[in-house]
Amino acid sequence: MRDDDDFHGPFPRLRSTVLDTADVHGLATFYRHLLGWDYAPGNGPQDEEADEWQIIRDSGPGRQMLAFQYAEHVPRSTWPDPTVPQQLHLDFTVATSAELAECHDRALTLGATLIRDESDHPDEPICVFADPAGHPFCIFVMTW
Repeated sequence: MRDDDDFHGPFPRLRSTVLDTADVHGLATFYRHLLGWDYAPGNGPQDEEADEWQIIRDSGPGRQMLAFQYAEHVPRSTWPDPTVPQQLHLDFTVATSAELAECHDRALTLGATLIRDESDHPDEPICVFADPAGHPFCIFVMTW
């Protein structure tokens, strides 16, 4: 693989990140409530493919999206134990430690599991969670 900057556009743009789950609606609902996002048009629980596929998105100009697709069996990550690696994790940022505390409580209320709490870290306050399906995600205070 080439390791230089001699590539020229056009370049693809990331549309969404897709998470496998045995409970499409449950995981979409978890992230919808955690992030304050809405279902993308035609992708809500009433959609005919809702048990197989759902998409949520933010309301901002970038229209960030998360998608959820059905998989019969998705082993929970055991991270930081390497038996079942993360394979992918999501990073979310907040502006202040107070916002981090609020999101921490919301995540736990919605069914997340706390993996690591470094909310008092002096350089980068962070909390690491697993969502209800076991996918790791981080919420941290953006300090730069």
